[in-house]
Amino acid sequence: MKIYLGPAGTPKASTLKGVEYIHDVGLKAMEVEFVYGIKMTNKTAKEVGEKAKELGMQLSVHAPYYINLASADAKIRTASKKRILTACERAHHLGAEFVVFHPGYYYKGNKEETFKIIKEAMIDIKKVVSKNKWKVKLAPETTGKVNVFGSLSETTNLVKSVKCSLCVDFAHILAREGRIDYNEVIRGIKKLKLKHYHFHFSGIEYGPKGERNHKITEPRQMKELAKAIIKNKLNCTVINESPDPVGDSLKMKKYFNKPFKD
Repeated sequence: MKIYLGPAGTPKASTLKGVEYIHDVGLKAMEVEFVYGIKMTNKTAKEVGEKAKELGMQLSVHAPYYINLASADAKIRTASKKRILTACERAHHLGAEFVVFHPGYYYKGNKEETFKIIKEAMIDIKKVVSKNKWKVKLAPETTGKVNVFGSLSETTNLVKSVKCSLCVDFAHILAREGRIDYNEVIRGIKKLKLKHYHFHFSGIEYGPKGERNHKITEPRQMKELAKAIIKNKLNCTVINESPDPVGDSLKMKKYFNKPFKD
């Protein structure tokens, strides 16, 4: 069982220094955040990737927030595909396996039509990824707001239909559903039979419409998730997205009953 813990984003002035710092404090993963735009060059991505490989770190990428593959505006759909593909290119040079993104909003409130549109867009994206021989996996994320595509069932159905990976955000599931059973969620996604699972985790404040904002992760939630992962013998990466992602990742580490190994 391989388990990697780490933060979303770099805690230092540069991604390279962030990777070194995270390794030095005893963590094994970091998600490179391109959420407000992709400014990193392929050259820098290669440098960061080489350092991460040298240190035994696992990197992932979060594509920009400005993505809506199901928009009624064709220009927005095209731009969304381009942003995901650019994130995939950088991820390839980083040596990052997973490219996480929020697929989009419901098309005219129609959930079934939205699924069809997003599925077709992701198949197109996969073709370009394959053509360029980028070694990355698309990981649509479960989302925390009820008006946004990305329930757990919608996301797992995408995995089956597109043959991609996924990012399970436990905080988003809690915010969207108002409850969460970590064992139940993990037993469900385990049926997908993926070699490695990518998770997001943090505390969260929410209301009737779902997610409001992330907060420091409660120890009880850390313990429950860790126990569920161990019980199900899951190979996974857990990226923390709280206001203190490094600190929360280090706190969660103590709930695993054996050392983290490559």
